[in-house]
Amino acid sequence: MRKSLLQLRLPSPVRPGLLLKAGLGLALATSLTTAAEAAPAPPGAPTAGTSAVAAEATGVLPVTLRSAQRTLSDQSTRALAQAVAADALAQSAETRGATAAQAVARLADAKREVVVDVRSAIAGWARGVAYIEAATVEHAAPQGWLFVARHVNGRWVTGLEGDQEFAGFVATSPLVPAAERGNLKAFAEKKATATNGTLAATGLLLPWMPDYYMTMSGGPHAWDGGSGPWSSMDFSGGNASGIVRSSGSGTATSMCGAGGGWTRVIHPNGFSTDYYHMHGATYYNGTAVGRSAYLGTIGVDLCAGGAASGAHVHWGLRTYDANMNGQYTNLHGRGIGGWTFYHGGAQYGGYATRLGVTAYPGQAIYNRFS
Repeated sequence: MRKSLLQLRLPSPVRPGLLLKAGLGLALATSLTTAAEAAPAPPGAPTAGTSAVAAEATGVLPVTLRSAQRTLSDQSTRALAQAVAADALAQSAETRGATAAQAVARLADAKREVVVDVRSAIAGWARGVAYIEAATVEHAAPQGWLFVARHVNGRWVTGLEGDQEFAGFVATSPLVPAAERGNLKAFAEKKATATNGTLAATGLLLPWMPDYYMTMSGGPHAWDGGSGPWSSMDFSGGNASGIVRSSGSGTATSMCGAGGGWTRVIHPNGFSTDYYHMHGATYYNGTAVGRSAYLGTIGVDLCAGGAASGAHVHWGLRTYDANMNGQYTNLHGRGIGGWTFYHGGAQYGGYATRLGVTAYPGQAIYNRFS
């Protein structure tokens, strides 16, 4: 694939169709150049390659564009990446409320990038994955989103998990299969079991084979180790051969692409689960998987940044609200793998209970159906 320079310059006018999110979202809603989009690229035409752009004082946003599809032209694919990157920074908990210049500076100083991976496209529609690399410090984790985009009046209007455009596009895009659409909509019918803080069984297993055990090496904590919901836990060792498996059936997406150790599985009961740091991960692209499907093995993979001092899987629980907004959710009171998990006084503490037994971080936990 041909390498090319991708630049997102700031500030510029708000593009039509983007929610006017506060602060950074408004500043980054860029006016995209009118792209030749309606017809597929002619046979043999180059597709967008991978480019890393260093942030400069002029306000160039560092973006890595990956695209294996050959339907869209280079120009249209770059315009799409610009729109998706703007939305990603608008939704990021780290940069939300910052000015455009501050967001650019933070990423540039830490040598971090926004990655946009266009997975599939037809005339007028595209879908894929976007993420912001994690800082290279212990406990940091990337922020990622599935996206669906539509080309309207010469411009790309994008929907990322967490905004209303995503909800609308999932319901209408021919790129979203009916089964996956049903998974994303399921939360609206199951509000009682997917609300933050609710004492509720999730119907999910822990991320390894049932009736085997791993060590809970880190109790409930924020996905990114910061101030978000305590949605995540770390698991390692045990007698499950280090194999990481899906907590339930659903549709799986490899967030980092082929060879990357981060997978998201959207389950039909209104939850989704994230798995990071895996080694030898299977590549999925909106692929239907069964319960306990093979995902990879515990590892120290850093396909989207962060740091890991020992082999483990960083596992996180997410929910979707009635508007299909994806978000990490607190583990306190959640039933998973036959255990009920509770927060502690600090992140990485907490405990789990089952049939009168209490397990703390550093102890083994068997994965049970009930």
